[in-house]
Formats: sequence, structure tokens, C-alpha cells
Amino acid sequence: MKVVLVQFSPHLGLLDKNLDLHYQFIDRALEEKADLIIFPELSLTGYTLKDLISEVALNPRKNNQLNRLKSYSHKIDIVVGIVEEGNPGLFYNSAVYYSKGEILAIHRKVFLPTFGLFEEGKFFATGRNFKTFPTPFGQVGLLICRDFLHYGASYCLLAGKADLIIILSAAPGRGMSENSGFTSSEMWELMGAAISRFSTAFVLYCNRVGFEDGVVFAGGSFIYDPWGKCLLRGPDIEPAFLSLELELEDLRRARKTWSFLRDDKPEIILNSLQNLLAKNED
Repeated sequence: MKVVLVQFSPHLGLLDKNLDLHYQFIDRALEEKADLIIFPELSLTGYTLKDLISEVALNPRKNNQLNRLKSYSHKIDIVVGIVEEGNPGLFYNSAVYYSKGEILAIHRKVFLPTFGLFEEGKFFATGRNFKTFPTPFGQVGLLICRDFLHYGASYCLLAGKADLIIILSAAPGRGMSENSGFTSSEMWELMGAAISRFSTAFVLYCNRVGFEDGVVFAGGSFIYDPWGKCLLRGPDIEPAFLSLELELEDLRRARKTWSFLRDDKPEIILNSLQNLLAKNED
């Protein structure tokens, strides 16, 4: 399968303008015969929305503005980031997976950073689930940015037998590395290598670029294979249209070598967590 990661800078609060950009990128991906295109966190709206959130929020299962995306998904699977309105007035930072003219899954961001320059908990409701779902390419799990830094989230996707773990991100760049790029980017790449290897899954991380409200977004999107090897890394800061052919047979080869998925015991993990929670309540 051929995958495209779109590392770009959305227009803050301008849904229609961002939709037009998405259509242009999707057309290009179709020209390259891609099977799946992935956009960053909040790709349809921009990140530092604050009081604009209610103006750009929509229900992707009901809103006609997204019908063209659904139509495109008959030709290519699409993952976008939106402000989702659940119950009236309740907003989520969400990722939507389109395929064959349908929404296969919506993931609502669970770990909402609210410290330093981050204010997500002030404006978004919290997601409550990590799960996998079937696609034409195998089982897929969605995460959004900081979800990926909590390794329990990725464990849930391992327990769900994820073949592809897709992360939409709007991660800023902080600190300068002794190597090229940001120190903060090394953290994401370390997680990419570890989670892909110990989940024996492909990890596809799409991060945005650009500037908003004094924040620079780092880029550095990447793909890791089921052995924990980096197959592709996007540039820092600069926009990029990144495409790569994935060999899905590598999943089988890796799982013949590493038995992490075969030996997983989620019932023991669940029992241990229940015991820990009960102990903490005493």
C-alpha cells in the first residue's frame, strides 16, 4: 500500500479554505496512486483556536460540508483532524477515518495538555476510549498527539491487534538538539521506534508545520516499520508531501520474529489495573 503524510500549515479558523487545501493534496495523492492520505491534528481548523472552537466545530456524521471528503474516500482512505461537536456545545479534538464513502472511526483525544503554552483542557472535552477498527489494510488505531506519549494508549492498540498506528499531531518544536532539529522531536522519534517494534506494527506520525500565536510547529513526520526501523522522516519546520510504499507482508515477518502480540495477556493487565485502582481508593 502507498501512504501519504501531508506536513502542512492550516489556516487558523478558516474551515472552507482548509478544505480546499485538503482537496488539492488528495488530488495529488490520487495522481501518485496512493491508498491512504493522513493529515495532521486539527488539519481542518488550525490549532490555537481558543474561542473560535464553537465557530468551526461540526458533526462529521451529519455535516454536509464534509460530503466531498466522503466522496473522495471511494478512491483513497483519508484521515483528517477536526473540531467535533458531540452533544450540543460539547467539543472534541478528533481524528476521522474515511473509507469507501463512510466514516470507519472517530477518535477523540484523551490526553489534553493544559500546562505551559497548552490550553486544550480549557476548551475541549476528554475522549474516553482507545480502540482499533478494520480497514482495507488491516486493523488500525488512531491517536492524537499527546496520546502517543502515554504508552498505555499504544498498549490498548496492541491489545486490539493494530497493524497500523496512526498519530495526528500538532507538536511544537522546543530546544535545539546536538544533532539537527529540535530536542522535542527526538522524544517523538524514540516513541516511534519503541512502539512500532514492541507492537510489531507500522507507526505513521503526521505532524504539522507553521506558526500560530507565537508557536512554531516542528514537522518531522515519520513512518516506522514493525521492526522499529525508521523508513521515512520529514523535514523540520518546512511543509512536505511525503509518500512511501509499505510492504504489509512485513507485519507477518516481524510477528514471526517477535512474539509480543502472540504472547499478550490483556486480561492480566486489566486485572492488575483494577487491583491498583482499588488499592488507590483505600
